[in-house]
Amino acid sequence: GQCCCAGSRTFVHERVYDEFVEKAKARALKRVVGDPFRKGVEQGPQIDEEQFNKVLRYIKSGVDSGATLVTGGDRIGSKEEIFGPVQSILKFKYFLFVGLKLTCTWLVDDRDVNEVIQRANASRYGLAAGVFTRNLNTANTLMRALRAGTIWINCYDVFDAAIPFGGYKMSGNGREKGIDSLKNYLQVKAVVTPLKNPAWL
Repeated sequence: GQCCCAGSRTFVHERVYDEFVEKAKARALKRVVGDPFRKGVEQGPQIDEEQFNKVLRYIKSGVDSGATLVTGGDRIGSKEEIFGPVQSILKFKYFLFVGLKLTCTWLVDDRDVNEVIQRANASRYGLAAGVFTRNLNTANTLMRALRAGTIWINCYDVFDAAIPFGGYKMSGNGREKGIDSLKNYLQVKAVVTPLKNPAWL
């Protein structure tokens, strides 16, 4: 039901926005929710009732603010903490802005890359981000500007033991995996001693 680097906001170019919403909705409706230990299940329950209720409050807040709930938002099964994928949309000027951490997706119709960068970075968190584009210049611009510890280009949630993983801002410090993870177990020591006739003098 939860993943630390799950996408919670999606910024979509206006040219493909409507098509994206329809395809995302269709995919969400096919998502298999249930016991995570059963074969074929794609999404398990929330971690506890507190988190479940927090997600429900976010959904209500979005709808109360004018968001359109595209899919989900209801309990699934007999367990109170289980419900399916949620997608909702809220219009602000040229932007569609909706969001929920972990189980919901914020969809934003964005026309300007700089605005995307500003909105994406306007968060206390920065664990991971994904960029999907055919334009290498756009990918490079976003990769440099996004304040996140991992940036996936044309893929998402892909890991390798050699690649360091960790966040910016409130998403933590330090890194797991890769050579950078060794720094967690090392200490730097400075030693100063006078030398007679040092070579550099």
